[in-house]
Amino acid sequence: MDSNTFIQCNITVENMNSSLEVLKRQCHKGGELSLWRNEHKEIVLGVKPKGKIQSLQKFVVRDVKFFCKFLKEGKVSLHLTNHNVRIMLANCPPETLKNFCKVLSVKITGERQKGEISLRKKLLLGLPKTLEEISPLNQTDIAKVNQIRADKENKENAKTKDSKKGNFVNRKRKLPLQDKTNENQANQSEQNPPKRRMLSLSTEKLNKEQKRVLTAVKNKLNIFFTGSAGTGKSFLLRYIVGMLPPAHTFVTASTGVAACQIGGMTLHSFAGMGRASGSLQQCIESIINRPNVLKQWRKCHHLIIDEISMIDGDFFDKMEAIARVAKKNSEPFGGIQLILCGDFFQLPPVSKGTDKKNLCFKAKSWEQCVTKCIELRQVYRQTDPTFVRLLQDIRIGRCTESSLTTLQNTSGNRLEQNGILATRLCTHREDVDHTNKSQLEKLSGVTCSYRSEDNSSAYSTILDNALPDTRTISLKLGAQVMLTKNLDVSRGLVNGARGVVTGFTNSKNHSMKLTKQQLLANSDSQPENLGLPIVRFISGVETTIKHERWSMKLSQEILAMRKQIPLKLAWAISIHKSQGMSLDCVEMCLSRVFECGQAYVALSRARSLRGLRVIDFTPSCVRSNLEALRFYRRLRQEQTAEESMEMIPLGC
Repeated sequence: MDSNTFIQCNITVENMNSSLEVLKRQCHKGGELSLWRNEHKEIVLGVKPKGKIQSLQKFVVRDVKFFCKFLKEGKVSLHLTNHNVRIMLANCPPETLKNFCKVLSVKITGERQKGEISLRKKLLLGLPKTLEEISPLNQTDIAKVNQIRADKENKENAKTKDSKKGNFVNRKRKLPLQDKTNENQANQSEQNPPKRRMLSLSTEKLNKEQKRVLTAVKNKLNIFFTGSAGTGKSFLLRYIVGMLPPAHTFVTASTGVAACQIGGMTLHSFAGMGRASGSLQQCIESIINRPNVLKQWRKCHHLIIDEISMIDGDFFDKMEAIARVAKKNSEPFGGIQLILCGDFFQLPPVSKGTDKKNLCFKAKSWEQCVTKCIELRQVYRQTDPTFVRLLQDIRIGRCTESSLTTLQNTSGNRLEQNGILATRLCTHREDVDHTNKSQLEKLSGVTCSYRSEDNSSAYSTILDNALPDTRTISLKLGAQVMLTKNLDVSRGLVNGARGVVTGFTNSKNHSMKLTKQQLLANSDSQPENLGLPIVRFISGVETTIKHERWSMKLSQEILAMRKQIPLKLAWAISIHKSQGMSLDCVEMCLSRVFECGQAYVALSRARSLRGLRVIDFTPSCVRSNLEALRFYRRLRQEQTAEESMEMIPLGC
């Protein structure tokens, strides 16, 4: 069957009476839910327990209510009103579940227009009982449902307008000032109604290489996918997370910042052995003595690790041994499916002193654990072929005369536009803190500070490490800021988007913007009177930034949550903290780089050469790890050979 008309998950079927009291409950762990059409072309929802071929429970669906509050966690409840039956789904891949609900909703909406076939007509037809697969969604289905919804909305708007018109005509007394304001707001909303969300067919956004990664994941292979900066690794990773069962999928990353961006937790927290500085036996004993950690290891079927380049090879070996012990399984990594993502040409594991860490692919267990490696080669972040070619050279440690000249010529670029200055990338954290603090102090006016709200004080330290500089955020009028979370991709409000604070709302009325005079000199310009910051971004969009939530999850359980303004001061940021960002205007001084790949990470943050200014650049800034070069040379040879085999027609 089509993947959008068939799902496999935990299913609970409840039969209810007219008062919605549960009369009978059936639970099917790992059951199957499917969509069919019967001999009368009615939509049939089929429920089949796991392993029982003949026991298909069928429901003719005429109307259904969806409860999708926990859709992202793989949970949905369907209320079949014509049967008084509630079907609760759990541990279903979120993306698969979303597509299934969309197909069911569209098909049901279309069927309502046809009307119900009476029992008498069914008996007179005397058709033999059959079930056939329901057809996938097409453009005709989508257009039909959009038209139905548009007609319904137009009728409701017409009724509302008529009723309001009648009320205003019959009203004799004068409206108070507040009522007139509400009336004017109502008239404005009628003139500018909110845009109705139109249904559309989901377009395939994955390229050939990304599809190969998905196929490998579906085939339950242990895979490492890599690629240069801007090749869509994070996008693909989120896609993969959405197609795996949440209850048995653990999403982790080498750093707290990367973990929060994908809604997971740090790998060290999941593994439960800290930095694993002790012996293997000590690490195993620490896991055995912690029942909660041991439980999550046994529950794990799919382990996702982002930014794998910053994981030490010795740590990976210890994890692999612990996985076999915890799962009581002698297969590599205890039979857990590994999905690894990262770029070994970017930042390596953090080393202290002379103690150099091995890259993860140098681990003794790497060859046994990772059975498939795929490199993504199509760059999306940069569109200029010259810049893309330059970055590819820098990535492998090559700095040609052409690249040197191109980068040195950027030193004269004027990046300031619309009051937004270029962000400076720094190699050291101390330089970042000093720059941001001194620049903020230079601005006149009052400082508005936003303190974070955590769901539990016990996890505040963990959140501080995962989300640095978010416990308290201080802003002023004119402060250079950067978004730290995707808010609206279509409007350019994405992680890393640059802007400037143009004002603050009134703390009592967030729709009212305080004047510049109030903010700079007036007695009203007190911190307690300031509400939310208003930011104008480089895209031209000016909007009020509201509080957002970050969460650290362990499987489906939210361990820690922080509520804060998704902004950070952006006169300067560190190269380490910029990893994964795309910046429109960025300035950097690379004379103090101290790690392999550091210059490449910094340069690849820029979207274009026009938005880049490099100061004091010399060929000595460019460094690349020789072991990484050998690894990627072998990977490309294997991938090229595999692709050429796929192109050979059968029978040759």
